[in-house]
Amino acid sequence: MPKASRAAHTARRPARVLVVGGGFVGLYTALGLQRALTAGEADVTVVSPDPYMTYQPFLPEAAAGTISPRHVVVPLRAVLDRCTVVVGEVTAVRHGERAVTLRTAASAEEGGAGGQRVREYDELVLAPGSVSRTLPVPGLAEHGIGFRTVEEAIGLRNHVVEQLDIAASTRDPAVRDAALTFVFVGGGFAGVQAVAELEDMARHATRYYRTIAPGDLKWILVEAADRILPEADEETAHYAVRALRARNIDVRLGTRLDSCEDRVAHLGDGTRLTTRTLVWTAGVRPHPLLDATDLPRDTRGRLVCTEHLSVAGTRHAWAAGDAAAVPDLTAAEPGATCAPTAQHALRQAAVLAGNIAASLRGGPLAEYRHASAGSVASLGLHKGVAHVRGRRLTGRPAWLLHRAYHLGRMPTTDRKARILAEWTLSGLFRRDIVSLGSLKHPRAEFETAAGPRPPDIPGPPGTPGPRAPGGS
Repeated sequence: MPKASRAAHTARRPARVLVVGGGFVGLYTALGLQRALTAGEADVTVVSPDPYMTYQPFLPEAAAGTISPRHVVVPLRAVLDRCTVVVGEVTAVRHGERAVTLRTAASAEEGGAGGQRVREYDELVLAPGSVSRTLPVPGLAEHGIGFRTVEEAIGLRNHVVEQLDIAASTRDPAVRDAALTFVFVGGGFAGVQAVAELEDMARHATRYYRTIAPGDLKWILVEAADRILPEADEETAHYAVRALRARNIDVRLGTRLDSCEDRVAHLGDGTRLTTRTLVWTAGVRPHPLLDATDLPRDTRGRLVCTEHLSVAGTRHAWAAGDAAAVPDLTAAEPGATCAPTAQHALRQAAVLAGNIAASLRGGPLAEYRHASAGSVASLGLHKGVAHVRGRRLTGRPAWLLHRAYHLGRMPTTDRKARILAEWTLSGLFRRDIVSLGSLKHPRAEFETAAGPRPPDIPGPPGTPGPRAPGGS
């Protein structure tokens, strides 16, 4: 094909837009592009390690059993019906070559160069989000429990109920005390809402345990700063502390976790707590994928972005959300960047989708400028705190506002209806306290039933002989 013909063919080819990440930014950016662009303008591909987006503000309620865990996730393929969804992981970005290295669920079967393949693009949206910010605390990797995914929320719920079972069945006071001591590290929204919701759930569950009283449970919230809820105003944060302490949740401010080896939590104030539950919610850091890119980053490892949500100093690269340092044009102090919150992520995604569409069409780009509308947090059933547009609410009104706000931002009418139905039913019936601990090892019962087979009982033709105990 002549060069002129190839150039004309390339010009007519739809732009290849690659969205890395299926969280808030990835989903809503792809959804915005799907609505704004025609099939002839762009082909949008979303690469995500999971085939769903998790609505993280509802994770505490999922952990407490108020909402079914599958209802706090949104299937990407159901929403992005005009996009290509690839379940996989981008391991490296070479923007100079407009290519990424990709590992998918089929990579191991396909073989090739380390089970990975290269995918080219014209426009790149980097929205891999963040991961838990861990510290070199001895014992944390062995005993800590995270709280960022729906799987962790399910696991934490099962774990808490399992501790009640252990405490009810032991005669050893030390084992009982460790099982009934729950330590949460991190006083942000995730940590505060998680400890509040799970304390509520566990206190309700004790009515079904004849040997456990609500006062036997010990809940400790550890925060290194001198306040909790840093995204909220100070008065709201002080109210939350008072409300938690009124429920016998021990809030330790200005305190660090020094060690948790051998299931003993050593706090900076000298306290030693023997515990079987240590939940780590002490902040986030940018996704490790950013270490494998050739794009500019700030001192905190985030991508340096412009007010238009493009990556600074480059063309055809965009970013938003937790992994991006986006200038906060509404802040009083110069050089401020937007906080890594869901509120910013949702609004950045809308601007980002519009700017990519405008860029493909040669139009002007919009600045991201958003002043915070306030903050809302649930502190358990019928309890909450909110500060919205200068008004402060507490108790049931704040709790209702929290639910209304997040229900309105939950994607798809289907998920909204299911969550609303579950809330309605939970008001009519008691909490569910079932622990599905077997989810950790779903094949355990089958493996036990399948072997080992006695040597004198032959199996079907062609089957191997007896297996050694524990074989797989």
